[in-house]
Amino acid sequence: MKIGNDITSIQYLRAIAAISVLCFHGSAAYGLNFRVGAAGVDIFFVISGFIMWVTTEGRSVGPQEFMVRRLFRIVPLYWIATAATFVMAVLKPQFFFNIDTSIGNLIGSLLFLPVMKGEAMHPIVEQGWTLSYEMFFYLIFSISLFLPELRRLWFLMVALVAVVITHYLLPLGYISVFTEPVILEFAAGVVIGRLWKQGFRLSFHAAIGLMIAGLVLLMASDLIPHVDRAVRWGIPAVLLLSGAVFAERERGAPKLAFLHFLGDASYSIYVWHVLTGVIVTALLLRAGVPHAAQPAFLVLGSLAFAIICYLFIERPILRKMRPPRPQPA
Repeated sequence: MKIGNDITSIQYLRAIAAISVLCFHGSAAYGLNFRVGAAGVDIFFVISGFIMWVTTEGRSVGPQEFMVRRLFRIVPLYWIATAATFVMAVLKPQFFFNIDTSIGNLIGSLLFLPVMKGEAMHPIVEQGWTLSYEMFFYLIFSISLFLPELRRLWFLMVALVAVVITHYLLPLGYISVFTEPVILEFAAGVVIGRLWKQGFRLSFHAAIGLMIAGLVLLMASDLIPHVDRAVRWGIPAVLLLSGAVFAERERGAPKLAFLHFLGDASYSIYVWHVLTGVIVTALLLRAGVPHAAQPAFLVLGSLAFAIICYLFIERPILRKMRPPRPQPA
């Protein structure tokens, strides 16, 4: 199922989202203000809902096949990154902050149920909390595959809204975390995917207008810091994705090979960038790079190492898991 990879704008948004989160963490390490970079997570969530619908509508994909494919796509790289981060945090704890390196949290992180501190999950891989949400969404989506497509759409909408309602009725532990309104970003992506598959069209200028509106709202998001992220960053993410895919439908998208490549590498960039950032920080300190120049070197170095991880870890894994092509008679 590679339809998502064939939509060029989705590839570009994946790249932008991953690099935005990387810059967010890189700036935070130096006390700089780039909070809007965290919105890359929300863009990923909307993309995920979109891709899950687009790659299953009109295809006979059962719940088991769907979950197996998603687990094969997500788990191996995440487990490798979790194990590597755990080892580094145990050996060099001075470079890691607020990471619970207990065996219980290691096991919980591998199972997407890490320890909770306050009202948030704290896996070994700092940004791994988002994958817990992804897995929760995949579980709900797999159940929907028992139903015909139209009923499946309504089931997903009702189920995800009901989950969020539960957040306000039973605010306890993991229930409170997994029922956050951010779950609705997946639902929005599903709706956009349904419209896209049904051939819905927007004029090119209207689609570009949606993208501009999304960017403006993102840039202005610091003016409403206490609003739930599903509103603060989720709505702009929905506008960006909608505008991008429907603008591409009307006039195509420019071919930017490197940005497309970064889209392919976006999962590795996302999963590895905190650990590679620690490694780059250590190298910068040892090399005596001036403090003012360190943030830029940190971002570029983390990105470079993450791309190496994609080329030599993720891509070989994907090749091994790809089903063999049938041989010609």
